[in-house]
Formats: sequence, structure tokens, C-alpha cells
Amino acid sequence: MKTIAFFNNKGGVGKTSLVYHLAWMYADRGLRTLAVDLDPQANLSAMFLDEERLAGLWEDNGQATVYESLLPLMNRTGDIAPPHVEQVAERLGLVCGNLALSRFEDLLSENWPKCLDGQEAAFRVITAFHRIIEQAARAHSADLVLIDVGPNLGAINRSALIASEQVVLPLAPDLFSLQGLKNLGPTLRDWRKGWEKRLGELPSSASISVPSGKMMPTGYVVMQHGIRDSRPVKAYMRWMDRIPFVYREAVLDGQPGEVPSVANDPYSLAQLKHYRSLMPLAMEANKPMFFLKAADGAIGAHVEAVKSCYQDFFNLAQRVASHAGIPVS
Repeated sequence: MKTIAFFNNKGGVGKTSLVYHLAWMYADRGLRTLAVDLDPQANLSAMFLDEERLAGLWEDNGQATVYESLLPLMNRTGDIAPPHVEQVAERLGLVCGNLALSRFEDLLSENWPKCLDGQEAAFRVITAFHRIIEQAARAHSADLVLIDVGPNLGAINRSALIASEQVVLPLAPDLFSLQGLKNLGPTLRDWRKGWEKRLGELPSSASISVPSGKMMPTGYVVMQHGIRDSRPVKAYMRWMDRIPFVYREAVLDGQPGEVPSVANDPYSLAQLKHYRSLMPLAMEANKPMFFLKAADGAIGAHVEAVKSCYQDFFNLAQRVASHAGIPVS
């Protein structure tokens, strides 16, 4: 089982939509896939589930969302409760998010320094997401776990990223995404070093599963760039040309060597164009863009767009999974 987080501290780049479509793609290609919504805004859960089902999960008094799994820790009454895996499709499961998750932020911040004192209780808090994901993946027999997080550098995201082996960075070709990339790279290194230091203080008697905290950058995905004559329009090119350099400088800590263009950059996982006409249809049909049918309104030019969309996401899914050592065919 491999865990991959999708992260950018700049919001609005299409990160959640990317996780949603990749989860469906992997499941469609035969991989048992678990999507985990660790964004307190719970947008991923809202994409997977209709409002009636989502309301039912949020109103459930059992372990229906990730928040309920955390409650025993938060209330100091015990350890994490077994997570509920919502069966979205035959091979696709979801650990549902909850707007109340933001209440966990303070407890995470409080216990991060306590790990340096070797307090097992602090490690239980910091590793809660990892252990919830581990239990949910085991229950779902997952081959792959995709984690969606919010656009910030707070304690929730630190704990979520520690639980991931790899990190994919979705970004838009604009000034704000590039600035976000500059902030994100050093933060990932700080979190990785901080967790390594804390692991050295873990009591030998501790009986909990802890993550390695690798959070290794897999590469970046350029989202929603404009297309003209099969090439990004000039307004976007200004920023796209800077992405490979900023990625190397900020994320890879100044990796030496010649800096290629985005089109030739091995760290560029994909350039996904904006499927403007498909997304409204997909939202209405409550399904991925590449699964749209004529009955959903995908007729005429939309038919070719749907085929192109499927191929784009399939190619991306292969590239992301190859870094995790998982074949996708």
C-alpha cells in the first residue's frame, strides 16, 4: 500500500478535482483505491457524495468521518476509533472529511513539541492520521491511498503530510502558485527533518505504528492552462517558463544542472488543460469528466473531449503510480 498526498498552499488550483479524478481512474484500471479527505473544507467528500448522503454521514453518531475517529483522542478518553470507509464504487473507498476537523489543529500544535520529550501520548496524537489511514487501507485492502489536504501550512497538514510517502504538487501557471511553491519546498524539508528528530525520541516501549515521514516530492502537475493551437497561450507561458527553475530551487533545494522547459522537465507529471465545457456536466451527473455519456449531455464536440480527458488522466495516473512502484495498465 502506497500513500500519496496532493498539496499546494495556494488554493484554487484544482487540487481536489485532481485527486477525485485520479482516484476514479485508478479504480477503473483495477487498483483498489482509497481517497482520504483531510481538508477541513471537505470538498473532496462533497465531490464523491451527494448532499443527502453527506448529510447522513455528518449527522451519524458513529465513526462516519475522520473527525469521529479522532474524537476519543480529542476528548482524552482513548485512542483513535476505527474509521468508516464509504464504498463509492467496487474498488473505490472514501474516508470522509468533516468541517469539524479544524478543531484538531490546536491539539496537534500542542503535541508536536511534546514528542521531543518522548511522550508516547504526544506521538499518538501526531500519528493519528497515519494510523487512521493504515486501518482504513487495511479494511479496504487498498493498493493505493490518495490524500487531499487543505491549502495551508498548518499543523493538520503537517500531520497529514507526515503520513504520506510521496507528495504531488498541483499548481497553476500564475504568480501565486509560484510563490506558494517557494514557501512549500522549505516547509516540506523542515517537517521532514522535524519528524526524523522526533522519531529518535520515540520510546522503545511505544506500541503504536509510526510513519517514516518521507513525503518525497514526486513532481508537479500544471493545472487548467489555456490552450490555443495545442500550445499554452502566451499569458500562461510567462509563468510556466519559470516553474522548472522554481521547483528545483525551492522544492529540490537548488538542484544543479540545466533547467529544461515544462514540456521537457522530468518533474512535470502533466499539463492538464481546462475542460471548461465538461466540468459543469460532470458536477451535474456526479461523476468524473471522463465517464460522461450522451445521457449526461456529452454529445457533439464533447464526445472527443471526454476521450481526450480520459487519455490525459490515464497518462498522468501512470506517471504518478510509476514513482510509487505500482504498474497501471
